Amino acid sequence: MQKTRYAAAALAAVAALTLSACGGGDSAESESGSSAEAGGESLRIGIKFDQPGLGYDEGGSYSGFDVDVAKYVANELGVTEENIEWVEAPSANRENLLSNNQVDMIFATYSITDTRKEVVDFAGPYFVAGQDLLVPTDSDIAGPEDLEGKNLCSVTGSTSAQKIKDQYPGVQLVEQPGYAECVTAMGGGQIDAVTTDDIILAGLAAQEANAGKFKVVGNTFSEENYGVGLPKGSDRCEAVNEAITKMIDDGAWDEAITSNTEGADYTFNAELNPPTPAPCA
Repeated sequence: MQKTRYAAAALAAVAALTLSACGGGDSAESESGSSAEAGGESLRIGIKFDQPGLGYDEGGSYSGFDVDVAKYVANELGVTEENIEWVEAPSANRENLLSNNQVDMIFATYSITDTRKEVVDFAGPYFVAGQDLLVPTDSDIAGPEDLEGKNLCSVTGSTSAQKIKDQYPGVQLVEQPGYAECVTAMGGGQIDAVTTDDIILAGLAAQEANAGKFKVVGNTFSEENYGVGLPKGSDRCEAVNEAITKMIDDGAWDEAITSNTEGADYTFNAELNPPTPAPCA
C-alpha cells in the first residue's frame, strides 16, 4: 500500500510539472504581445472616450458609431464583444499607441492622410465626414459664407479652427478646450455657431441635454476619410475592409448612423457615404 501511495504521488508530481510547463509557455506567449495575436480571441481597440455619438465612455460602458463599427469588425474577425479591451485613444496619441503595440487597431475619427500613412497603416474608410456647422435650430446661418462678423467656436489647435483662420479671416473665432464647451457657450448665446466634422457635431446635438436645441447645417466644406488605424505592416487590412463592406451591405452601417445621431436633425453626405474601402497597400 505504501509503495502504491508513493507511486501515485510520483505520477501526480510528473503530471503537475507537465501541466506547469505547458501553462508557462502560454503565459510567455500572452505576455509577448496581444492575446489577439496569440489566439485570435481578443482585441485591444482604441477609441475616443469623450465624443458623444462616436466614442463615449459612460462609466465603463462604451457607445457611439465608432464603437458600433469596431464591434462589428471585431465580430467578423472572430472576437466577441466581451473580449474587446477598449483603450482611450486621444488624437495626439494615436500613432504612438499603434507604433508601441499598445492597441491592435483604432476607430477614433482617424482621418486617413499621407503623412500618417508613413507611420501607420489604414483600412477603410468606413465613413467620410466633412467640416460643417452646428447652429441653434432657429438660426439662418446656411454655411461659412454667412459667418462674416459672427462668433464661431472650435477647439484650440484643431484642423477645423485652422481652416477657418486660413479661409475665413472675417470670422470671429473663439477657441475652447473641447467641443462641449463650445456647445455650452452657444446655448448661452455667446457664440453663433460651432465647427468641426459633421458627424461629431451630430453626436453633440443628439445628446439628451441638447435635443431640439441645435441643428447641423448640412453644408460641408472639407472631406475627412475616417479609417481604421493599424500597426505598420499589419496583415489585418483586407479582413477589416471585408467586414466594413459587409456591414454596409447588410444595413448595419445605416442602423449605426441612425441610432447614434437620432434627434440631431442630421443627414450624412450621401454623395460620399457609405464609402468604398480603399485597396490595401
